[in-house]
Amino acid sequence: MTSTMKAVRIHSFGGPDVLRYEDVSVPEPKSNELLIRVHAAGVNPVDWKIREGHLGQIPLPSVLGSDFAGAVEATGSDVKGFRTGDSVFGIVSDDSGGYAEYAVAPDSQVARIPKGLDFLHAAALPVASITPWQALFDIAQLQKGQKVLIHAAAGGVGSFAVQFAKWKGAYVIGTASAQTTDYVKSLGADEVIDYRKTKFEDVVRDVDVVLDTQGGDTQERSWRVIKPGGILVSIVSPPPKEKPTAPGVRGVFLSSKPRGDEFAQIADLVARGIVKVNIETVFPLKDARKAQELSQSGHAHGKIVLTTEAESH
Repeated sequence: MTSTMKAVRIHSFGGPDVLRYEDVSVPEPKSNELLIRVHAAGVNPVDWKIREGHLGQIPLPSVLGSDFAGAVEATGSDVKGFRTGDSVFGIVSDDSGGYAEYAVAPDSQVARIPKGLDFLHAAALPVASITPWQALFDIAQLQKGQKVLIHAAAGGVGSFAVQFAKWKGAYVIGTASAQTTDYVKSLGADEVIDYRKTKFEDVVRDVDVVLDTQGGDTQERSWRVIKPGGILVSIVSPPPKEKPTAPGVRGVFLSSKPRGDEFAQIADLVARGIVKVNIETVFPLKDARKAQELSQSGHAHGKIVLTTEAESH
């Protein structure tokens, strides 16, 4: 195995031009980590927000990206559940990055890729799918027969949320633009509201769960549609402590945590065809700049994935 690899790093914060495709050292796995030969890496909005410095200062230079799918190259001394050669996906450790030919990840943040799921689709899962999974099931405890309102239901998080809620047997209402209404219906939504034409609070009543992916005015208006004892889970801005709403209504802010056991459950649903992964565009690793520009434009309705040249080694 070589000691260097190609990776996409930033040496300073700024626009897409600060991304550099360059040679760096292959990372060393700690005792609880796996060294992964990365075949595909997911691109998320959080990546360009980190690049621009919006999420606090990180040590520079830094390899970007959280999501990966690939094969186990080596394991740390304390790793028990994985072996060299296993096909896996997950989220990298804090000091690693997915935009690279190799990455390291704690074994607790990794799951095996089941038969029927390829590297590209596995790499599209971790960040976008774990957030709605934890919001709906770990926090809101969504049950069969309950009613859920999902904002921006055509987005990366929203599209998984619609499918997860439908799989659970909930009645699903989504907000979306006119252009994406049919797409959201195809994911299983029972009702889709064109947010440009209709104020959702005028037509929605008595929901058990609101998944807030927007914050601001959308969050503010959402309190009116929640039934007594219901819950709003926001993934963008902490709800205010006190809100004059129906009795027993709660607001919770979720900052998701990567969990390999939950990744495994999600991957199983995808492999069985219950949940679909919509990949919009695939770029080679060296074109990470184009990938981030597309992500930042807001015009990508599906997932953006990078592929490394690892397959050709």
